[in-house]
Amino acid sequence: MKQVQRLLFGSPFRRLTRPTMTTSIPRDVQEFLDSYPHGSNDTRQADNLGFYTNALRSRPDELLIEEMHEQWHGDYNKLERKHGFIQWLFPIREHGMNFESQPLQPHELTAIKADPRALERLLASYKLMLDFYGMRLVSEQTGAVDRSMPPRNFQPRYENLVRSSHNYLRISRILKCLSEFGFEHLNAGFLLHVLSEQSEAHELNNPGLRNSMDRWWANCIRNQEEREWIGGIIAKVRQNDGYVFTREMYAAALDQRQRTGSFRSEDMKVEL
Repeated sequence: MKQVQRLLFGSPFRRLTRPTMTTSIPRDVQEFLDSYPHGSNDTRQADNLGFYTNALRSRPDELLIEEMHEQWHGDYNKLERKHGFIQWLFPIREHGMNFESQPLQPHELTAIKADPRALERLLASYKLMLDFYGMRLVSEQTGAVDRSMPPRNFQPRYENLVRSSHNYLRISRILKCLSEFGFEHLNAGFLLHVLSEQSEAHELNNPGLRNSMDRWWANCIRNQEEREWIGGIIAKVRQNDGYVFTREMYAAALDQRQRTGSFRSEDMKVEL
């Protein structure tokens, strides 16, 4: 474990300078980080609340959320071809490409977060999309993600994610939505899983996906310390061909955060 910590956090005898990312934060992500300071709260709009309480059908697919979870899980062709469902499954305070959906309103956010069953449905939505991407949620507590298990085959799903770039926008929405609803700890589990696949297994490693990950996905975390730590690990992988972020390091990082509440290593007394 100490060796893994040294690989993660550097030498215990010196303080490391955090590698800098060269790209700026996109405007939509900055508005998310600032909690949408110019947003409004239209109490007449409540479609997202109705959908997540399983009382309102999505449009244009005309499905209740539990019907969508049941009927579409594993239907990869449908999840790839259809585009209007993602705004319903992952509502955020931004307009999407489906004009039959509504941006999330603050009053809806409050009501959904107070409804344990609605939050269970949000986790089911996340698991649905992870399966579509060839992944599975191993731990709701740590956010750990791994490849899909047989009989699911992760490889075709990874290949689809690499070549089907519209999913990159979907993932940005998913991460923002998880953060809004109190599941931000799951974002690191997803991001660092992808990084370990890129770094150690050479999967999910095309330029377009890396650009979306480095500029958009990795910044969809409102916890500044966590966002900077993850950005530092990503930069270290990108800038140093000899540095490999392994699966063992992935598990150690999530375990440390679970135990201490932070990715920062108190034992090593260093920062990226």
